[in-house]
Amino acid sequence: MSNELKSQLEELQKALTTIGAVLDVERLKIEIGELESKASDPSLWDDPTSAQKVTSKLSMLQNQVAKFESLSTKLSDALVLLELALGEEDAHSLGEVEQDVSALSGLIRSLEVQTLMNGEFDERDALMTIRAEAGGVDAADWASMLLRMYLRYCERHNWSTEIYDTSYAEEAGIKSVTFRVSAPYAYGTLSVEQGTHRLVRISPFDSQNRRHTSFAGVEVIPVVEQSDAIDVPDDELRVDVYRSSGPGGQGVNTTDSAVRITHIPTGIVVACQNERSQLQNKATALAILQAKLLEKKRHEEQAKIDALKGDSAGSWGAQIRNYVLHPYQMVKDSRTDFETGNTSAVLDGEIDEFIEAGIRWRKRS
Repeated sequence: MSNELKSQLEELQKALTTIGAVLDVERLKIEIGELESKASDPSLWDDPTSAQKVTSKLSMLQNQVAKFESLSTKLSDALVLLELALGEEDAHSLGEVEQDVSALSGLIRSLEVQTLMNGEFDERDALMTIRAEAGGVDAADWASMLLRMYLRYCERHNWSTEIYDTSYAEEAGIKSVTFRVSAPYAYGTLSVEQGTHRLVRISPFDSQNRRHTSFAGVEVIPVVEQSDAIDVPDDELRVDVYRSSGPGGQGVNTTDSAVRITHIPTGIVVACQNERSQLQNKATALAILQAKLLEKKRHEEQAKIDALKGDSAGSWGAQIRNYVLHPYQMVKDSRTDFETGNTSAVLDGEIDEFIEAGIRWRKRS
């Protein structure tokens, strides 16, 4: 066992050295110093948006360096402990090293995945939209199950979420929902969830207990920043205000504060009803529209490149994952072939391994 542990620690050391080279830790430390100087300048907060951007990036880089240095220290400690354990033939200490190797392996793998997220918008917050597709009331219920899965995933990682708009189905579930996920690399992480998710189960809405198949689509786009600026003339917009809808209670608005904006040239429709102020809802809806228009522009540019390359990759609506609850229990990703039989854990937000496999798959594609 001792030789195997030593070999595993050496492999982890190689992996961490590679990660350090990719991250360029020394460069990150220089950038942290520059950002700390900016953050200490009182005039920075004259522009709250710019200040938030600086402090957010500073926190993210500090976290990256701290993770790397912590792993380096733990790995060195494990190697020293292994040498001591071998010298003294200490079985208890060998057991501790074995536990350390298991924990370090997971942490280093997680940090390695983060180094794969180097796309233009990967560092940003994410805007997610879930829509019920084919399957009637089962599809609407499935869309609400997916919403819970992603909210639970975010909760497990201490990521903040904010629901902007929910369209409820008549019998059960939701027709669609749009929400924001705020965390470093939220977009880079969650963008691999984009596509169609298929559910097979005994329908709770079928009196004859028959098996039904239903579909829900997940769209993930990066949150726009001021530098993205897409000019949208007012005459291209139709703005409608209406009363917020949803489950009963004191939280339901009694005024026409919800806002729906239609971009006439593209037909893109966005809505927001989470604020009590019509002005706030309009501002949020415009931000969502900007994000969708930016994503549309990116897709159009990518389509031109793909056409030149002869790329025939599918659209965002391609089926990516199957969730089977009957006649057996399995969740399987159709791109990576990663699967698990623990369907209840997946639906409760334990999707880290699916996301990690997706990020690695995307990098290879």
